[in-house]
Amino acid sequence: MSRRGQRIIAGLDIGTTKICAVIGDVKSDGIIEIIGVGTHPSRGLKRGVVVNIDSTVESIRQAMDEAQRIAGVEVSSVYVGIAGGHIMGMNTTGIIAVKNQEITAREIDKVIEAAQIVAMPVDREVIHVLPQEFIVDEQRGILDPTGMSGVRLEARVHIVLAAVASAHNIVKCVNKADLEVEDIVLEQLASSEMLLSPEEREFGAVLIDIGGGSTNIALISGHGVKHTAVLGVGGNHITSDLAFGLGTTLPEAERLKKSYGCARGFAAEMHETIEVRSLGERELQRHTRMDLCDIIAPRVEEMLHMVLEEVKKSGYADSVTAGVVLTGGTALLPGITEVAEDLFRLPARCGVPTGIRGLVEMVDSPVYATGVGLLHFAINGHHYGRFQKLSDDHLFGRMYHRMRGWFGEFLA
Repeated sequence: MSRRGQRIIAGLDIGTTKICAVIGDVKSDGIIEIIGVGTHPSRGLKRGVVVNIDSTVESIRQAMDEAQRIAGVEVSSVYVGIAGGHIMGMNTTGIIAVKNQEITAREIDKVIEAAQIVAMPVDREVIHVLPQEFIVDEQRGILDPTGMSGVRLEARVHIVLAAVASAHNIVKCVNKADLEVEDIVLEQLASSEMLLSPEEREFGAVLIDIGGGSTNIALISGHGVKHTAVLGVGGNHITSDLAFGLGTTLPEAERLKKSYGCARGFAAEMHETIEVRSLGERELQRHTRMDLCDIIAPRVEEMLHMVLEEVKKSGYADSVTAGVVLTGGTALLPGITEVAEDLFRLPARCGVPTGIRGLVEMVDSPVYATGVGLLHFAINGHHYGRFQKLSDDHLFGRMYHRMRGWFGEFLA
């Protein structure tokens, strides 16, 4: 990888509607300078799953070429975000007796291994092991038990699983685009790394990443990941509703959503007249912004209500006191944070990348939260098994190495 400063790193957000590539230069003070950004329509994915390898490879190449052209560097490897309905999260517990009554790294390794001895679907592979807390002789809430005395050590962890075939196909597409995969990272975890403040991570927040084909959820409290989930609804469903309701094409509906859509009506603007291109050769239709809002608002409320039900089902709803952070392209809809506040009865805000330098204006949007978040994962001590680069022909044999990096990602 060409070097322009201390270290060049790249993140690749492979989404249903877009491929986003972000290149960063890590400076000596640890701050990331964004030096290259590239986006391209995503052709070949459906709800985060590859359905056409050649189209996906071409979209990856186009996005990476644009980012490299702007950055003036060539990159050979990337950190890749993964999402989609095949993602599963589960909480498990491991318990061991402490030898010599002093806890060392060996005991920590053993208790984490014990937590992973659970029944898992045969077609799934572990991509993250995320410790939530350690318990020493019934003393709870311990972040690092190293050196403590006790006779019983317990670890509570959150395990993230992905479909082996889906992960394999993503890595294969990246490799076919002449890139190596440094690591695979769950997209909402990458976004949370960038968007959540230390206070939000401590007192509990729900990150809602609304992509084109799915909505990704991460519930984080006490600096630990308590719950992750993926819902099969996203911004494309809003676009489809508009196309059907207004009798227009999907591209026209997408344009209208981005230019005039809102999740809650604001009286001063609702009577603005909008011309809509109809299907076929019919004349232009005329609608008001209120007409669009009447279609969009119910779908947005339904999506956020599904998230709320998922949070309640997790059993950690009472742990969320800091609020809700919305990201992804749909988070740009005017009024969506107000809808979230009403439903969750908590503060809500739109999350955009912060704490970076360079081409800040190019990534100053929730659309780029995952791409920039992947860079933060690369430098903040989150190992996630980065012992060897992943290639599609070695993916299955190498994924187990991810377990070995759990401790660094928990303490970072």
